Amino acid sequence: VQLQASGGGLVQTGGSLRLSCAASGRTFSNYVIGWFRQAPGKEREFVAAISRGGIASYYADSVKGRFTISRDNAKNTVYLQMNSLKPEDTAVYYCAASSVDSSLRALATTPLYNYWGQGTLVTVSS
Repeated sequence: VQLQASGGGLVQTGGSLRLSCAASGRTFSNYVIGWFRQAPGKEREFVAAISRGGIASYYADSVKGRFTISRDNAKNTVYLQMNSLKPEDTAVYYCAASSVDSSLRALATTPLYNYWGQGTLVTVSS
């Protein structure tokens, strides 16, 4: 499956952005979709994941209550709504697809994702 992330940009502290991850190729609903981010000089870290049917989701503690992941399988798209943004949210955001059959909590790690998008830059100014 091919993934294309979009929606990044420059926003002030406290602002909002919505990222999109559009998929093509294999059956989108067969995959758990995760969002990860990588800040300059830091390792890539997990942000959020959503189950194949969109019923269940799991978040990193750092974004819980501020970010919401959702998906529209009819449109082959996953969204990440980001509210109350902070400067520490500045990073390149990547979406990824996993075919692994496991809990979302267990999928909060990069090696379990088969496919990755190219990333979209989010910059939060203070």
